[in-house]
Amino acid sequence: MTDNVDRATRSRMMAAIRGKDTKPEKIVRRALYAEGFRYRLHVRGLPGRPDMVLPKWCAVIFVHGCFWHRHDCRYFRFPKTRRVFWRTKIEGNCARDRYAARELLVAGWRIATVWECAVRDATPSAVSGVLARLARWLRSPARRILALKGPN
Repeated sequence: MTDNVDRATRSRMMAAIRGKDTKPEKIVRRALYAEGFRYRLHVRGLPGRPDMVLPKWCAVIFVHGCFWHRHDCRYFRFPKTRRVFWRTKIEGNCARDRYAARELLVAGWRIATVWECAVRDATPSAVSGVLARLARWLRSPARRILALKGPN
């Protein structure tokens, strides 16, 4: 199947995809700030450059896009064009995620992953439930929370 837009348009569209300050990330940040949590953003010195670092709680939070990090939900499907490229790209992202998580755990950090589908197009009550669960985890001694995902 061929692409339905020309190469220049596709390139412009892909270049517009943000790696930082995404809408799901901003939703999580606003909710945590309202709960009284303070954090640093995209700390370069940590493996995987987490989206949020909460030093007081010795915790890091990743807000993963379902497509870019291969989440098993309705927002992820391998593209039909350039299959080898996309499979290699997305598998590489997943391998880096696993490496960063391992390194952070060894260094003593607690890790949370919030998936895009947990806050994108979800009902306000579903989003607030996910964010309340995240806040409870931050206040707990648990090392890791994995399943902050949407209802899909």
